[in-house]
Amino acid sequence: MKVSLFATCLMDVFYPETGKDTVELLERLGCDVDFPEAQTCCGQPAFNSGYHTLSKETMKHMISVFDHADYVVTPSGSCATMCKEYPHLFEDDPKWKQRAEALHSKMYELTDFIVNVLGVEDVGASLHARATYHTSCHMTRLLKVSEAPARLLAHVEGLEMIPLKNAQNCCGFGGTFAVKMPPISQEMVDEKAGHVEETEADVLIGADWGCLMNIGGRLRRRESPVKVMHIASVLNNKMNGGE
Repeated sequence: MKVSLFATCLMDVFYPETGKDTVELLERLGCDVDFPEAQTCCGQPAFNSGYHTLSKETMKHMISVFDHADYVVTPSGSCATMCKEYPHLFEDDPKWKQRAEALHSKMYELTDFIVNVLGVEDVGASLHARATYHTSCHMTRLLKVSEAPARLLAHVEGLEMIPLKNAQNCCGFGGTFAVKMPPISQEMVDEKAGHVEETEADVLIGADWGCLMNIGGRLRRRESPVKVMHIASVLNNKMNGGE
């Protein structure tokens, strides 16, 4: 199965190891992975900031970059959601709407692709730790991906999952929300960090680096020992030789 990796901005700039883990994981599961180097941002920050016309130019570029792909997989529910919104945003442009719909039909968040396209729930990973999981807003509320991460984590050898209080609550990142409304965002992430610490988990796992960066930053400022890990790295852990 041929898969094109959509890396996302945060992963490309700050967390390249997640991209590496994603590629290794997909290859382990029998996928032929390529990385279109011309890819850029999905346009979400600009669109959410009100620059709708300008952001469409970025969207057109992304559509063109992935025209060739059979499947597009990204380790980010938020960015996958944005790409799947393209057809609505090009409602008044039949040519680009058709191409946007093609991208929509082949765009998948990583865990959704593994469970619902590849039909795999046990990837052979191991991580000996107590962990809790943060459900990011875009991924669960808009993309409707909630069961796939839990199914995959349930098969990770040695991993004990601890329920997170008010797991459905936003961490306060919200893309540009954290920049525009910092006092409110800080209160939200402080509450989230407190609930994470209450679990006494060793690791906080998530599927969106925006959320993990936000919560992880707050945990460090609280001098918390809790480590943050992207689910791609958890699922690839045994493959890396780590424990």
